[in-house]
Amino acid sequence: MNRLYGRLGFADRVVYSNFVSSVDGVVTFGSGVSAGSVISGKNPADRFLMGLLRACADAVVIGVGTLRATPGHLWTPAHVCPDFATEFATLRNTLRRSPEPRLVILSNRGQLDFDHPALKGALVITTKDGAKRCSSRVPSSCEVITLGTGKAVDIKRAFAEMTRVGYEVVLTEGGPHVMGELIKSRLLDEMFLTLSPVIAGRDKEHRLGMVEGVELLPRIPVWSRLRSARRHGDYLFLRYALPR
Repeated sequence: MNRLYGRLGFADRVVYSNFVSSVDGVVTFGSGVSAGSVISGKNPADRFLMGLLRACADAVVIGVGTLRATPGHLWTPAHVCPDFATEFATLRNTLRRSPEPRLVILSNRGQLDFDHPALKGALVITTKDGAKRCSSRVPSSCEVITLGTGKAVDIKRAFAEMTRVGYEVVLTEGGPHVMGELIKSRLLDEMFLTLSPVIAGRDKEHRLGMVEGVELLPRIPVWSRLRSARRHGDYLFLRYALPR
């Protein structure tokens, strides 16, 4: 692992994100297509990094939109990089992690894809109304936690709950709006960004950048610090630290 990527060196408690972006800053498509694999071109180095970051985590957090956009996907290390399944399992054992990271789904209204295989064993964090909609329809192995009676899940309370149940090393693959909430709430410690050499473009389709739903500049500048930059062919793999 160190030979392929180097030492990650995560703290005992950390929240980190992972995105792949086109050169012109597109990370999602508006048509429900899973943009990550299209933008990355399923680059082997990017998929290895996805698997490695999942292998380090106690839990992987996504939003319900990400769940819907990727039917059949499993948020496990081996799913995205099966060639290193044995090495990922060894790493998790060395780190004293469970065999697989726990999938945590954030949903305001409980409108899930109930046939999605990733729901088995997942943790759903939702509102009181969301819990009413989904609790009786999720698999018996899926746990539902209710946080608040409002229209939206409070991101600070959600991550505090994850810490309470023992998830201290948390990876978010939760999409641009979850990313915006995390940065706004000063919960995100590190960002991993793969810069793909592809140009996506924008026109009629609603395509998002890495952070949505919150405006920072010019009033609230959030300056990140570049921790490392790696190159594999025409791809750049960037790692940033953020201020708490």
